[in-house]
Amino acid sequence: MRYLLDTNILSDMIRNPHGAAAIRQALVAPGAVCTSVLVAAELRFGAEKRRSQLLRGKVEALLGAIPVLPFETPGDRTYAEVRSALEAAGTPISGNDFLIAAHALSAGCILVTDNEREFARVPGLTVENWLR
Repeated sequence: MRYLLDTNILSDMIRNPHGAAAIRQALVAPGAVCTSVLVAAELRFGAEKRRSQLLRGKVEALLGAIPVLPFETPGDRTYAEVRSALEAAGTPISGNDFLIAAHALSAGCILVTDNEREFARVPGLTVENWLR
């Protein structure tokens, strides 16, 4: 099984390199952990917003250590289906989270996030929290 790490998990790994998420990541098979280019964009935005060279370096080091998956077809189709279903049910999630959920689903990954409540609304998405 492959695990796609969400922004809040990678942020925790940057803040707490010996914390729960980092420990859990070390326990999974090599190559079983990845992230999305969408998550990478969020992390890089956060570092740019803070204007911290130190944080930029930590973000780049972490993203250089794990595969960053490109967002490709059929992720676009999955996004449309997930967003349509959740909006029709009156239970939408945030814009970037729709894309991250669709990416995890289309790539066949378990999404690792501390935002279980929001992502639990996505049909068919398996979610784990490595911080709790």
